[in-house]
Amino acid sequence: MTTIFLNNFLTFENFINNFCFLTLFFAMLYYWIQIFFGNNHFQKTGINFGFISMCSSNFLLFVSLLLRWKSSQHFPLSNLIPFSYLTFKTIIYFYKILSFGFQKIVSTRFCLIIPALKSNWLMMHVTVMLISYAALISGCLLSMAFLMVYSILKISYSNTFVYSVFVPKTLNSKLHFDTQVRHFLENLDNFSYRIIGLGFPFLTIGILSGSIWANEAWGSYWSWDPKETWALITWLIFAIYLHTRFIRGWSGWKSSIIASFGFIVVWVCYLGVNLLGKGLHSYGWFT
Repeated sequence: MTTIFLNNFLTFENFINNFCFLTLFFAMLYYWIQIFFGNNHFQKTGINFGFISMCSSNFLLFVSLLLRWKSSQHFPLSNLIPFSYLTFKTIIYFYKILSFGFQKIVSTRFCLIIPALKSNWLMMHVTVMLISYAALISGCLLSMAFLMVYSILKISYSNTFVYSVFVPKTLNSKLHFDTQVRHFLENLDNFSYRIIGLGFPFLTIGILSGSIWANEAWGSYWSWDPKETWALITWLIFAIYLHTRFIRGWSGWKSSIIASFGFIVVWVCYLGVNLLGKGLHSYGWFT
């Protein structure tokens, strides 16, 4: 009975996927023709057709997600496949991308979720870790922006020609310019510090909840899986960042260098480790 249900579900889901892809594909062709010919009546029709295509595809994607949620009995965020599935749907909904057709990636080996993956600790772990990744990456990007602006200004002040071109001539204007630049750099540094300070507790909670769930599922709180190891490295990097700022009083370019290095570490932890295809977290890759 379960096998028949899964086969019917996969058939229906495949139909929805193909229909959404074809709808967006024809909308893309419609807009291409509209760009080349530029007919006003045709343009008006194209806008309506694009809007209808977006709404229908978005609705069918929403239905498909609900069906997958009901069939697997868990919200579709357990690994990279359903997460990408949800991401594509969100992109189409919020940004209304009508010039490209997105064919969703669907697992061909879909099956009912095992009891170990139905734990609330797992859902908490995945959700909190995604929030921490988003916050840490955002804070690191601000630190990288600080380093870029700081480096450009340093080159400008050391180069007479560049200084004469970009810096105002009068004394009052120079003082105002310097004040504005310092204020801008301080804002970048402070915002980066606050966002990373927000993401670090989420990262800590995510690691702890993951270890609790791992003990329930695998009988061990920590098994030195590649994902776990890089999560620990990420935690240590940002712990060093916060320690140097809070205890040592570092700010500006010193702490920004640490945060920029943390940017690379976060991406390795989030996606880079999955490229290895090894460990307990390898189920999240497209293989």
